[in-house]
Amino acid sequence: MDKELVGMVGRASEQHALTGFPKEKTLGNDTQKDSAAPESGGKTGFSPAKLIPVVVLVAGLVVFFAFDLDRYLSLTALKENREALTGWVADTGLVAWLAYAGMYAVVTAFSIPGGAVMTIAGGFLFGPWLGGTLTVFGATIGATAIFLAARYALADLLRDKAGNAIRKMEDGFKENALSYLLFLRLIPVFPFWLVNLVPAFLSVPVGVYIFGTAVGIIPGTFVYALVGDGVGALLEAGQDVNLGIIFELRFLLPIIGLAALALLPVLYKKFKVH
Repeated sequence: MDKELVGMVGRASEQHALTGFPKEKTLGNDTQKDSAAPESGGKTGFSPAKLIPVVVLVAGLVVFFAFDLDRYLSLTALKENREALTGWVADTGLVAWLAYAGMYAVVTAFSIPGGAVMTIAGGFLFGPWLGGTLTVFGATIGATAIFLAARYALADLLRDKAGNAIRKMEDGFKENALSYLLFLRLIPVFPFWLVNLVPAFLSVPVGVYIFGTAVGIIPGTFVYALVGDGVGALLEAGQDVNLGIIFELRFLLPIIGLAALALLPVLYKKFKVH
């Protein structure tokens, strides 16, 4: 009897060993699969649909040159139409303000060359202070549009291709984003369209980008707006307008000084660490 009881217990233990443990193992595998599923599902890859904003902007730039619209963004066009333009501004008032700022935003968003001429035209039509202010608003709106388009369309693709290299740049830029952005905006050596794109790839916060852009373009904008305020007399006399005036030392040195001040927080952090 005892031997039969011991045999039954032994057979029960063997059956439990064969049937119980595989169930636990299966349960563990299922759990691992379930936990891994969100990771693979949450990973977003590059989609061609993301390129739509960039394609629209590039197409707009192509159309601009294909229809020879760049002839309207010239000092010659301003000279030939200055009376009609000043009359239109006088008649329409606020509408002219909004139209100018909106046109400047479009020119900036599509990276159309001619920002200096438009800024001079703004100073000529509205005076240096109102013209400069409208230019800053329009340029900031347009720059933000292309910043968001580039971030949405290309930032993920660039990170995938560049790997750790861009991540290191991203960490360094984000730590002092406002200082770096102000420096890039203040120094007129860097193309405006390039400074619109770089922060988009380095994950600069939108708020920081907008503030840094608006403040950083103020000095250069008002230099050209002041030139525009006196452009009428130059055009009447048949004299040329110096579009490179921003590079004259009387204007360039103060701007470089402001750019150096913008980098002070970065230098302070580096020296503090060492």
